[in-house]
Amino acid sequence: MARRTRLVLTAPGDHGISKDGEEPFAVIPPTSPAPSVCVNPLDVLCAVLCCSDTFLRQEILLKMSMCQFALPLLLPALDTPTCTLLLWAMRDIVRNWRPLSLQESRGFKEENLVLTSVPTFSFVRLGRCSLSKSKILNKALSPPQQQHDFFVHRDMESGNVPRAIAEGLVEISWYFPGGRESSDPFQEPIAVTNLRGDIELHRLQFSFLAEVSSAVFIFADCIGERKYKLLSSLQGLRTKFYFILNPGSTITSKTRGFLNELAPLLKLNPSHVLVKDNTANDSDFVTRLQDTLAHLMKQPQRAVSIEDMAVTARELGIQVDEDCEECERARKRADEITGEIEDVAEYKSRALTLQGDPCKHLAEVERELCQMKQQGETPTELYKSQLRQKLLELRTQQNGHDLTGGMGTFKASPEELNPVETQYFLKWMKFRLDHIARENLSKLRAEYKEMYRSPGYSPEELAKLDKLIAASSLGVEHFMRELGQFYEAEQAVCKEGKIAQSQRRFTHLPGIAADLMLSGFALEIIDGDASHVPLQWVTDVLTQLHTKLGERSSLLVLSVLGVQSTGKSTLLNTMFGLQLAVSSGRCTRGAFMTLIKVAETFQQELGCDFILVIDTEGLRAPQLAKLEDSYERDNELATLVIGLSDITIVNMAMENTSEMKDILQIVVHAFLRMKVIGHKPNCQFVYQNVSDVSAHEQNMRDRNHFLENLNEMTKAAARMEKLSRDLTFSDIMAYDPEKHNWYIPGLWQGVPPMAPVNLGYSENVYELKKYLLEFMRSQTPNRNLRAIPWFTKWVKNLWNGVKHENFIFSFRNSLVAEAYNQLSLRYSEWEWELRKKMHFWVCDQETAIQNHPCNELPDASNLKQEAQEKVQQGEERIVKCLEKYFESGAKNRHLIEKYREDFIRSTKNLTTELERYSTSKCEKAILIKKSWHKIDNIQAEYMRMTEKKVVSLLEDCKRRKLKLDKKELEVEFETMWKEAVSELKLISLQKCQVSQDLDFQLRKDLENRGSKVRWKLQEAGNLCSYRIKSFIVDNEYLDLTCFRDMRESFTEEYRHKAEKLAHSLMDKCHRYIKEKVSSKADYDETYGRELLQMINERLQQEDVPNLHTKVSFEVELKLHILGEAARAFQEMHENFIKENDPQERLEKLKSQYLSTFINRYLEKDSCQQRARHFCEHCLKPALAEHVNKRLGIRIVDDLSGSEKANCYRSRASFQLSVLQKLLEEMDFDNYMKYINDYESFVKPEIRRDISDHYGNRESVEALEAEILSTIIEKVRGALEKSADGGTSTVSDFIANLRRLLQKDLVIPRDSLEMTLFQFTASADTSQFSADIRDSLPELELNLASEFKAVNIEEKLSKLQVQPQDELFKRVFGCGQQCPFCGVPCEAEGPTHTKHFAPVHRPQGLRQRRDHLTETLDCSLCSSDVVSNASFSNSDTKGELVPFRDYRLHYPDWRIQPDPSAEASDYWKFVFKEFNGKFAGEYKAKPADLPEDWQKITKEQALESIKGIYSQGGQPESEKEPEFTNVHCQRATEIPQQLPLPSLPEPPT
Repeated sequence: MARRTRLVLTAPGDHGISKDGEEPFAVIPPTSPAPSVCVNPLDVLCAVLCCSDTFLRQEILLKMSMCQFALPLLLPALDTPTCTLLLWAMRDIVRNWRPLSLQESRGFKEENLVLTSVPTFSFVRLGRCSLSKSKILNKALSPPQQQHDFFVHRDMESGNVPRAIAEGLVEISWYFPGGRESSDPFQEPIAVTNLRGDIELHRLQFSFLAEVSSAVFIFADCIGERKYKLLSSLQGLRTKFYFILNPGSTITSKTRGFLNELAPLLKLNPSHVLVKDNTANDSDFVTRLQDTLAHLMKQPQRAVSIEDMAVTARELGIQVDEDCEECERARKRADEITGEIEDVAEYKSRALTLQGDPCKHLAEVERELCQMKQQGETPTELYKSQLRQKLLELRTQQNGHDLTGGMGTFKASPEELNPVETQYFLKWMKFRLDHIARENLSKLRAEYKEMYRSPGYSPEELAKLDKLIAASSLGVEHFMRELGQFYEAEQAVCKEGKIAQSQRRFTHLPGIAADLMLSGFALEIIDGDASHVPLQWVTDVLTQLHTKLGERSSLLVLSVLGVQSTGKSTLLNTMFGLQLAVSSGRCTRGAFMTLIKVAETFQQELGCDFILVIDTEGLRAPQLAKLEDSYERDNELATLVIGLSDITIVNMAMENTSEMKDILQIVVHAFLRMKVIGHKPNCQFVYQNVSDVSAHEQNMRDRNHFLENLNEMTKAAARMEKLSRDLTFSDIMAYDPEKHNWYIPGLWQGVPPMAPVNLGYSENVYELKKYLLEFMRSQTPNRNLRAIPWFTKWVKNLWNGVKHENFIFSFRNSLVAEAYNQLSLRYSEWEWELRKKMHFWVCDQETAIQNHPCNELPDASNLKQEAQEKVQQGEERIVKCLEKYFESGAKNRHLIEKYREDFIRSTKNLTTELERYSTSKCEKAILIKKSWHKIDNIQAEYMRMTEKKVVSLLEDCKRRKLKLDKKELEVEFETMWKEAVSELKLISLQKCQVSQDLDFQLRKDLENRGSKVRWKLQEAGNLCSYRIKSFIVDNEYLDLTCFRDMRESFTEEYRHKAEKLAHSLMDKCHRYIKEKVSSKADYDETYGRELLQMINERLQQEDVPNLHTKVSFEVELKLHILGEAARAFQEMHENFIKENDPQERLEKLKSQYLSTFINRYLEKDSCQQRARHFCEHCLKPALAEHVNKRLGIRIVDDLSGSEKANCYRSRASFQLSVLQKLLEEMDFDNYMKYINDYESFVKPEIRRDISDHYGNRESVEALEAEILSTIIEKVRGALEKSADGGTSTVSDFIANLRRLLQKDLVIPRDSLEMTLFQFTASADTSQFSADIRDSLPELELNLASEFKAVNIEEKLSKLQVQPQDELFKRVFGCGQQCPFCGVPCEAEGPTHTKHFAPVHRPQGLRQRRDHLTETLDCSLCSSDVVSNASFSNSDTKGELVPFRDYRLHYPDWRIQPDPSAEASDYWKFVFKEFNGKFAGEYKAKPADLPEDWQKITKEQALESIKGIYSQGGQPESEKEPEFTNVHCQRATEIPQQLPLPSLPEPPT
């Protein structure tokens, strides 16, 4: 099929099928067969090879060799002066075989084809020959019952087409025995060459074959004189000549005569002439030919290799493909390196000094830093410090080494050679190293076998030999790994300041490695020897790669997992045309990644620019099975590879069910871990060596059983991973048994080494590839473009998780954090929109309520329902926004799918909060309005009576017709005012004793608590003598009988917790008291009941009984809280009475009455003056109140759009800004407050931040001016509407104006009544309206001037919506703190199910100390949770509990290990700077800090928090970077022809 070269043109028309499925009339089709254009396969081969470069020729010949096709040895002179010997093209072919000598021992030989010396037998044609030379050779080389076409012959498809360019081609094929005497036609390997064309026309090729062959077989029908002359010239050659004649019936006498003459010249005897006449069939003749060849093999024969042939070729003037300057220069460099390698293990220990034990030791220390299994009794942070120091020492030792043993040459080669020479160099290195490794392995295996078979062998010696065999693998990857270690070592010591950046020698190495990746070189991502990811090296190489690609590097990652030697690398090579190592003794160790460029025409369809293919070492490797951690190693490898992949192929051999079960358990664990962290790669199960066409149908039941097994494994894995619920396999990935299982036949069709590739293998792999490409295409709309920077972050975080024993517990991902923060930012915006909407709604309703008459007040239940509807609409909008976000192309949204419910719960919680807030505000407004109703009525009555007196005086003065001046009028008015006030019989408001009322409520609340409580209350005295600040929790409030068996420190801990409870409750009550006082309403007895209810609800929560407090604690707490309330509410009540006393209010109006009286008497009825009065006394206070109601909301909006917005976008960004500021100030007292009273520190900090931001006043004045301008425009519009409404009186005009502005302004009633009193019945309303409009600009200026005179602190205190409170809600969160170090939870929303923080603090900062030495504890809980340390506290009742089991006591907390050694540098620096002060404050001894803490600088501390809190701090960019085109060696397209596989992985 691979040689099919017929191009068929389908003929149109009838194909012999009639209508309606009837039989056609004619048996012979009416049309002639479709014409076809045919090309001889050998012409196609020659043309392709002539158009290929030397590297592509290697790949072509490698595939041909696998198919057991004869290889072109001498290529005709098509575009060259002479024919070319293809030596380089065969360099990559390796063959193994079992000669007769090794049959009994079942040994084998393996060698590079061009180095294999075997007897060569050439077959040529002299003149025309009716016998097919190639067909005879195919039969001669084929084992019995396994006919194979090595050579193209005339009876094959298109084989009879005349050759156009392939004349003179010399092909070569080999026979390699398999050690089966009965079926091998030859017991030793032989080479057979075949010259295409007549030797008379191709004498150079014939001369070459005569020189290199042990025997030449000449096919001829007859021999004439010209042919005789040619043959006689061969006299004197060592080569034996045989004649194969096909005379038809009999040999002519002429031919016999020439043969007789040639006999002495060519040393012929009768056995040298094989005649195929009409009596012999092909089978008999082939047997005779095989016998002849076998007979020759028994005699000593000259053995030559392809390399030997190249020497002869050069002597004859034949061109050799290796003879180019680039190849030669590269070969010399490779030989310079490999020439000194004799013993591989010895060379690796001598030359590759940074690998082996040093590298393994590094990996062990790094892993121990995460797992801390050997910690013992050493304090956690001290132990970690020692490990970090050990790491630095190892890196320093590495950095002290020089490049030795050829490493210098290896490093210099890519630097100095051009790209083509570099490719040659790497190829030469591969060939030479593979050859050396094969020789070493062969010797060692022979020694191992001999030692094993010898009686009384030493197990120790055998183990030593086994270790040498394992260490005898040597490839280019080892040299690249060495360079990577040099780079990492230098990077590490430079980071520690031991060398300057300018002294570095290896900074350019990642760029070189990136160039190699672009040319198709596989980069090692997991060091297979040390089971370690060289993270710095891999990250920097990929970063360089991203840069070289012009930042156009979107990836789709495909990987393969499976048992060792099941053909994983072969599968990838077949599918993508890769060159992954698959030869014997070279099983993949670790994992390698190869970059494949997607053709530009498919990039949009597949949704990526590149496919990154990851090949892995085999799971359950026999050579690793003895290691204690082999299962963990496999688990880590599977977790890392599956975690990195978008598609994972799980490769399994059907014949090994036990290993299949093992690998499936490993894979299920890995997929379960990915599901938990939000990554769901696609998985395809491939079953190798299933050849039956009915496999898919027959295995339906097996697939169902397979799914059941997967479900059981998933449940078991979930239990092992300590997940709470049972899971099935379908829960962790989308699995379709019909689509995700692939049955692939064995690679070889027959028994190797002479078996060709199974066509079914290629076809089935092709179908798998087609499905994968279709799957990629179908996923494109839902897939985010994930470029190399994303991949590098993912590698870092996966590896960090893998290094910890409990992956799910330890996994910490910056990409997840970034995606979570991005959603948090969006959610914060949606939340504020709803809050703002409800704030405005409440403002409108409060204003409307204040404008309504008391008998027309809205029903509270209706307002509650309206609030619920509005909040419900807002909730639906947020939920829709969430859904759209998860459906959108937001980056890495799939990683935070598990947090979706947390945000939905937060939305519901927000809904409840806003409903309660809105309803409470409306109810309070109605209550205030009702409480003022009586006072307003009294005041209105007093004003009416006073107005009568003023009018009466006015009439009296006019009646007396006295011309009074202003002073006389004032005297008259004063006399009248005194009389009027005395006649009014003013009623003063009743004062109540708030303390007595609260005392009564407290006694009622505690009436059933026993005599001790009653006695305590009687002893308490006056409530007003109690204050919140004076409450101190003492041991007398604790039930000490519960602490008899505990240390004193635990008693102190309980006291501290009780104190914390008391303070939090008192703070909450204080906020409630402050809110009520700021409302300026009168005291209501419900306030006391609500306070007591708040206290009781908190004290009845489940954590309070565990504090073991006495009832006296509750009594004292309530006394202090109600005492504070009594004083505050009494003052509020007295202020209310003072503000609303009828006499006081009337006195305030006296000057206005006087003014009106004088103006009327003097008949100064100025409409403009009354308009100004209306603006000054009615509009001005209403407008000022309106601005104050809305300014808080506008400030929050303004801050959200300013530079300050970044500080308040999320909890993380706020924490970063606060910690930065603390670090700048380095004030110990501030740190103390931040650590021990976070809430009390944060609120003033936010307020101070707002004050600083608006300190220049201009920005806040702009906001006030904006609000004021908007409402004045509204007033202006209302004035016009009122004037146009045809109102006849001023009273109607003002009533209409109030109606239009009833939801915007609350005009003071007293001032309004006073204004109406100023007007006569005949006043012109149109003029009044116009005068007011004219006065508005002046009013606006006056208000702006007054606003300007008020400082920002005073402004903030008057705002109805406090911006600091709104920002506090945004950044404070749930308020929970880490039970060990006190760091606040930073999960979004108050209703999340798990608390977490990105970084934790040394526990000594929260007073934790060693109870024996009294020194502060410097350990971090994020380190302790992966250590062997234990803790005991009041929650464990004094029992020691391993930190690893902390969730038994704190199940709601997720304390993750630090993502890096530098993550906690900020708090380490703070502890180091203030160690003595913290000790003094906590009455303890300073902590014994690790040495490396002393080296942390302020700059490093700042960088550490930036690294932690900057994840996702900025909104993701909407615009992708501009892309540029790049060149990569390979491009992936949907294949049009079947792929051919590479060499298989043989069993070890």
